[in-house]
Amino acid sequence: TGNKKAGHPAIFTRFADTLVGHKAEMILPASSTMLDYEAELAIVIGQHCRNVPREHAMEVVAGFTCFNDGSVRDWQRHNTQFTPGKNFPGTGPLGPDMVTLDEAGALGEKSIELKLNGKVMQSATLGDMIFPIEEIIAYISGFTPLAPGDIIATGTPGGVGAKRDPAVFMKAGDKVEVIIAGIGHLTNVVSIEDDED
Repeated sequence: TGNKKAGHPAIFTRFADTLVGHKAEMILPASSTMLDYEAELAIVIGQHCRNVPREHAMEVVAGFTCFNDGSVRDWQRHNTQFTPGKNFPGTGPLGPDMVTLDEAGALGEKSIELKLNGKVMQSATLGDMIFPIEEIIAYISGFTPLAPGDIIATGTPGGVGAKRDPAVFMKAGDKVEVIIAGIGHLTNVVSIEDDED
């Protein structure tokens, strides 16, 4: 994104009910019109671990998948702690498959892009990530145990809707795709939250 590198990864949590699968509806909450997209590589943890050294970090990885870190920007900006904007139900598409380390191969040159209604909005390579996967795992496992099935999202390239001029936010009926070479092609359509949900 061109920002100065931080000393440590920025960390927030996502609740399980925020996640949806491939081809499921991505939910625009009734309380906002500022649902943004974020294409990300997701790490799937494969074993119980704590205080993992960087040099052994890949040993605890089961595989990788695609993630769309849907962010409700107005709620995210209510305060410096942006957990609310990352935790609306149905805003975090994940999938479609988990690709193991041996299947994935070297990640650095793999492309990651996001398309909104067929238009490329984000495009980069995984080698552009600010923090390497090994550093992310070492840092997170330094303050909390990790367990099989835990998911770590790794951050997004530039091009998010909120930073565009004019801003671009998703609306009902939009088709959003996260495509990572050799990892997968995640597709979802946006729908508005049902008042009864």
